[in-house]
Amino acid sequence: MTTTNVAVLGLGIMGAGMARRLLDNGFPVTVWNRNPARSAALGDAGARVATDPADAVNGADVVIAMLSDDDASRAVWLGQASLGQASLGQASLGQGSLGQGGALAAMRAGAVGIECSTLTRDWTVALAGEAQARGVGFLDAPVTGSRIQAAGGALRFLVGGDAATLDRARPVLDVLGSESFLLGPSGSGATLKLINNFLCGVQVASLAEAMGAIERSGLDVKTAVGLLTSGAPGSPIVGAVSGRMVDRAYDPHFLVPLMAKDLAYAAQALEAFGITSDLAVAARARFDAAAGQGFADHDIAAVVEPLRKVE
Repeated sequence: MTTTNVAVLGLGIMGAGMARRLLDNGFPVTVWNRNPARSAALGDAGARVATDPADAVNGADVVIAMLSDDDASRAVWLGQASLGQASLGQASLGQGSLGQGGALAAMRAGAVGIECSTLTRDWTVALAGEAQARGVGFLDAPVTGSRIQAAGGALRFLVGGDAATLDRARPVLDVLGSESFLLGPSGSGATLKLINNFLCGVQVASLAEAMGAIERSGLDVKTAVGLLTSGAPGSPIVGAVSGRMVDRAYDPHFLVPLMAKDLAYAAQALEAFGITSDLAVAARARFDAAAGQGFADHDIAAVVEPLRKVE
């Protein structure tokens, strides 16, 4: 049995799957979630359930965060006093900004923090600076893959940071994922993840429009979709999500509002590189529309619902 103690902060679809995977592979795991009810099943499976992020990281060698957005990440790592003090994409809050209950202030020097959430590059780089100032190793390591890959240890980690820190984290990452790619300094993983989700979001939004056109035209849906997915427009995400659209199977793999958030962050990232992305804005509007029509707790495949033929 391994003696690497791991804390997992955030137990949504991905965080819960990662924590259970670690437990199943013999790691001592502590979990924390803003909604404590989500911690119960993992506590029953052997995890220590923490009262707050600072409690969670007590004695941890590796701390993994899987959170919804910049604000949630800021609050969890730096403490609730930080929430709202910095807007989207701002630089470091500076020394002395660590709030009560934050994970970073409670981590021991030499431990490794791994931010796996999909966040802005600016906040990720700022957080890396805060960690470095406290002697804590840090990686931004967002993932590709969803619920099935998290449960099965088949995630791919897109890593920003340094090679030595990644080597220290590999015993944990190798259990959770099939590959870890060191892309460059802090912020590199966050950047590629936003580009990745930009491409995914645009494809899914355009697929929803195509599905709406197929249904409204009177074409046989399964035949038409089969031809598209097996032809040039086909891609892994189109193949997977089209099936869920056809079957109206919206058990969440990736929630609608999170894709809308990722597209907003991606548009901001592209703008920083001098690219105004009308595609990111338009795709985000489709996901916002679905969320506004009652599909906020559903899989991204539900983005098709506002476009469906009215029966």
